[in-house]
Amino acid sequence: MTERPSTANLKLMPRGPRIDIPGLIQHVICRGIERKAIFRSDADYEDILSRILKLAGAEDLKVYAFALMPNHIHLLVRPLKMPLSTFMRRLLTGYAIYFNRKYRRVGHLFQNRYKSYVVEEDSYFLELIRYIHLNPVRAGIISGLGKLALHPYTGYSALMGRANCPFLNSNEVLSHFSSNLRSARKKLFEFMQDGIAQGERDDLSGGGLKRSLARLDPEQREDRQAFDERILGSSLFVESVLKETCRKQDLKERDGRLEKLLGKVADLYNLTIPELCSGSKRAPVLKARTAVIFYATKDIGTSARELSKVLNVAAATVHENVRLGKGKA
Repeated sequence: MTERPSTANLKLMPRGPRIDIPGLIQHVICRGIERKAIFRSDADYEDILSRILKLAGAEDLKVYAFALMPNHIHLLVRPLKMPLSTFMRRLLTGYAIYFNRKYRRVGHLFQNRYKSYVVEEDSYFLELIRYIHLNPVRAGIISGLGKLALHPYTGYSALMGRANCPFLNSNEVLSHFSSNLRSARKKLFEFMQDGIAQGERDDLSGGGLKRSLARLDPEQREDRQAFDERILGSSLFVESVLKETCRKQDLKERDGRLEKLLGKVADLYNLTIPELCSGSKRAPVLKARTAVIFYATKDIGTSARELSKVLNVAAATVHENVRLGKGKA
């Protein structure tokens, strides 16, 4: 009998800031506070659907699946121009105001932190389409796929052509099954039936690296001793997402340091930041700009291309300042 690899040395990472990289699919789960009901009538369900319709769009954010349950919400989305955080803040804040006014209540309606998982598309897209839409069946709210196809508060009814849901990217979902609409719906139905037979799917959450440990030999595990609860996917996918997240964080931190440098140099030369970044050739601006370029490239690592945009000068001017600065160093 093969001994299962030990996970005793697994480093459990605390759940960090949200990962919000445009273009990556995210599974979002939002629960009512203390797991209390967030929908009390059909009008409540319709209200939040209308809010999703106003916020979602082909260029801003795509919606592939949704399930509105009495005390929680599931969404499968691809944020594009609109960050997930912006979408969720507008959606939940607007609905909470509506709900509190209608039912004359005060305080939080939702748990403070909704959960979101970045999803590896090739491996988990269809699994989550099925998992999310089967929520009412698994919860005993709906019995069977026939009734689920008539239930207006998941995307399955729209996928099966029984309801109109303009914000749902139905064609994109169905194209994974067949280019023929009728055949696609038939295969989707069969796929959903198989999902009912599978029962609960506790594995459809984050921690791709953790799950991958069981498939590695002990000798191969040494470099795979971490996982991230914010990501659902293979080890390579988790690592690529974390690398991109670190890159974006580094850029954000560098932008913050550059902004502080601009402020300090502008004060030192008795200028405003707009004057410093105007591209002017006045002597005080030239001196201040030279100082910014020197310290930004030396201490912050800002590129000549970035500085040329910020300071409104040609990249060649930045390169020349860097060259002269090195000669004096």
